[in-house]
Amino acid sequence: MQQQAVLQIARPKSALLAIAMPVLTAALLGAVIVYGVGFSHIAAAHNAAHDTRHSNVFPCH
Repeated sequence: MQQQAVLQIARPKSALLAIAMPVLTAALLGAVIVYGVGFSHIAAAHNAAHDTRHSNVFPCH
């Protein structure tokens, strides 16, 4: 009979944060750009995000 040892490699929390932080930052920045422009009264900003807002069912008119 053979005994097998299972080696589990644990990632330190700092490595998980190094992966999660850029993803969360990009998601937050994207949400601010798409939905934050919805409240802008600047015509150029409105026109730049117009189709994206409508495809996400975000009213702009």
